[in-house]
Amino acid sequence: MIRINELKIPLDGDEQELPALAAKALKIPKNDIESLSIFKKSLDCRKKEDIRFIYAVDVTVSGDEDRLLSRTHNPKVSKAVIDEYVLPENKRKSTFRPVVVGFGPAGMFAALMLARAGLRPLVVERGEPVEKRQQSVKNFFLTRRLNPESNVQFGEGGAGTFSDGKLNTGTKNYRQREVLTQFVRHGAPEEILYSAKPHVGTDKLAGVVRSMREEVLRLGGEMRFNTKLTDILIYNGAVQGVTLQENGHAPLDYETDAVILAIGHSARDTVEMLYHKGIPIQQKAFSVGARIEHRQEMINRSQYGEMFTHPKLRAADYKLACHPYGGRGAYTFCMCPGGTVVCASSEAGTVVTNGMSEYARDGENANSALLVGIEPEHFPSDHPLAGMYFQREIEQKAFQLGGGDYTAPATLVGDFLRGEASTALGDVHPTCPTGVRLCNLRDILPKTVTETMCAGLVKMDTMLEGFACDQAVLTGPETRSSSPVRILRDEFFQTKVSGLYPCGEGAGYAGGIVSAAVDGIRCAEAVLSDEHA
Repeated sequence: MIRINELKIPLDGDEQELPALAAKALKIPKNDIESLSIFKKSLDCRKKEDIRFIYAVDVTVSGDEDRLLSRTHNPKVSKAVIDEYVLPENKRKSTFRPVVVGFGPAGMFAALMLARAGLRPLVVERGEPVEKRQQSVKNFFLTRRLNPESNVQFGEGGAGTFSDGKLNTGTKNYRQREVLTQFVRHGAPEEILYSAKPHVGTDKLAGVVRSMREEVLRLGGEMRFNTKLTDILIYNGAVQGVTLQENGHAPLDYETDAVILAIGHSARDTVEMLYHKGIPIQQKAFSVGARIEHRQEMINRSQYGEMFTHPKLRAADYKLACHPYGGRGAYTFCMCPGGTVVCASSEAGTVVTNGMSEYARDGENANSALLVGIEPEHFPSDHPLAGMYFQREIEQKAFQLGGGDYTAPATLVGDFLRGEASTALGDVHPTCPTGVRLCNLRDILPKTVTETMCAGLVKMDTMLEGFACDQAVLTGPETRSSSPVRILRDEFFQTKVSGLYPCGEGAGYAGGIVSAAVDGIRCAEAVLSDEHA
């Protein structure tokens, strides 16, 4: 198979032109192209007057492909390399079932691989199955009565279930293709396999999650929802079992010698339990800021120019980063075109925000996190959990500033730049379903963060026209973009306690759906290899 990069089709063109373009690149007749599949598709809108789709395609041709490649002196043409994932051999000797704690992306893929290897994992999830979880989240938005065990952060599917469902990642690990393949197998749109910016959308993710659960069960795995890990039983430096508490009932011990901890970035009580058990944990940098909302039409105009209404152009996105002179870096994260800002609290008496979009991305507003990095040297103390407690302090302040009922505090960008409290909205209507209360967000965020946000807004406005418009809305705080701790593990993916495998975003080894899923696969492989220090 031959891969051809950088085939360009105008906005008003047609993908049926691809075989002819591929043949031209190879200098062969079009009829010699036997098959063609799209490997990657992206949009180049740097020249607003000439927006184009850019393709990488894989083709098979009649005749000797190696010979054709040897005489095709085109740097955009190469032999296609397809990374196919093969589950490693199961070398595990133990007869105990491995336990997977958490069924977010890391836990889902760890459980899926263990189940396929015949190990019949027990999956423990503190929240509800995704169908009931959706109802709990809806009820919270309507009534503002929080279920601290099943919410936007906790429950089947993890925090990513209530997000844009972005599947792009900076990781170059070959397992990422397997992650996308499994998502498609379980109901995600096939386009995620070739889109340069793949996403599933919160409305489609629930079905994907449910399908993955059903496969784990079909292969002999077991799921226990509304069940919290409360203790890890350790003897002679090795895991002997776990203590589980279901629906507030009396705790029960479960014997096992392998525990994959895929707890997510918000399970603070579990992190505290690990710390008190003596599991090595270190501070880790994380970010703080707020969600910024604009009219999606404004983002479309800025990114696409006069072509912004073209039917082939979807809701535009952006990704901005800058380093204001003399300050920390500022950047946007988890941009949600046509999306919604949501109150993503998981602890009573706290407010934290996140963003989500449905697959169609057809909402009135665009939103993203506007964040500033906080390094451990700027934490309040050298305690391993200081960053986690710092997060909580900001979220508690936000709860009080919002009125104490999960209304989120918000400020217009113009007022934020002037250091003033907002008193009236403009033409950007906040989408947070628990409502917003206008105030001065500087009252809850550290001064070093707000100063950098202000400088970043001004600089980003030169990158994306209108980004710092007065009437854009900042809703805060955004504190959960990543974990503030790292649970240390060795080359065998285990802590100093043999058989304990910290995994994914909550353990500090991932940042997003795909990287967390990849880490889940790697931890499952470590269990299958049965190696120890």
